[in-house]
Amino acid sequence: MIIVTGAAGFIGSNLVKGLNKIGINDILLVDNIKNKKNKITNLKKLKFVDLIDKNYFINNLNKILKNKNIKTIFHQGACTDTLCKDAEYLFSNNYEYSKTLLEFSLLNKIKFIYASSASVYGNNIKTEEQYDNEFPLNMYAFSKYFFDNYIRSLNLKNKNKVVGLRYFNVYGPNENHKNRMASCILHFNKQLLKNSSLRLFAGSGGFDNGDQKRDFIYVDDVVKINLWFMKKNISGIFNVGTGRPNSFNEVGKNIINWHNKGKIKYISFPKKLENTYQHYTKANLKNLRKIGYNYKFTSIKKGIDYYLNHLNS
Repeated sequence: MIIVTGAAGFIGSNLVKGLNKIGINDILLVDNIKNKKNKITNLKKLKFVDLIDKNYFINNLNKILKNKNIKTIFHQGACTDTLCKDAEYLFSNNYEYSKTLLEFSLLNKIKFIYASSASVYGNNIKTEEQYDNEFPLNMYAFSKYFFDNYIRSLNLKNKNKVVGLRYFNVYGPNENHKNRMASCILHFNKQLLKNSSLRLFAGSGGFDNGDQKRDFIYVDDVVKINLWFMKKNISGIFNVGTGRPNSFNEVGKNIINWHNKGKIKYISFPKKLENTYQHYTKANLKNLRKIGYNYKFTSIKKGIDYYLNHLNS
């Protein structure tokens, strides 16, 4: 059996779909399903054994999983709101919950693959996976940073298989429920359909209008990396991006070209984001490539085309 937390969410639901594609249907889904109707629709046409509320799950692990042969836990569940200021909630949901699930995995010798975040690097352009490069800018980033450091403190390389994946800017189907935290590609598509224009930030962080850059990675590539690690006896923390940053201007122009209409408008950079915004991200893939992951990533143009075909069908 495979367990996927955050299974009704963006990456979680795509991961379940990826498992189904390779013939794995013996999957236990875990998620916060209270008042999440728009999120539950992500589970349509997916094959799985059961869906369990996350709070009941974490409080009854031994009871629920007794006598079950669990091969891997994909821990994708978390609060992903980078603007959330409720530190108590973030650390309960992203840190303490993760620790409890990790400890259960270690005790029962279950492979544990979890979602970390590129937000731990802050505005540092050096993104090799090491302490000296990590400068979190908000409470969400700190919650991910502390769990990564907890993993490191356990020195597990030769004992248990634990993998942390630092996701950069993931985009693709099934993210509509994320509202303001959904990718700019989803938001730009909605803006263009409504107003025939896209709203990009004016110059900030030393970048000209719309020239802030992010490492955008298509969700199918993220799923592929998760499934690759499921089959490998490897531990560690690894970046998950393309290594190719693209500006918001480039993204906007690709969306305009797909629709064959629209224009870009620049809006003032919000003051509330001045000290918490990543103006440039680029995944250093040296360690991922070093362990043998040699697959090519979807280009930004192809990824946007795939996604817009889905959104506008």
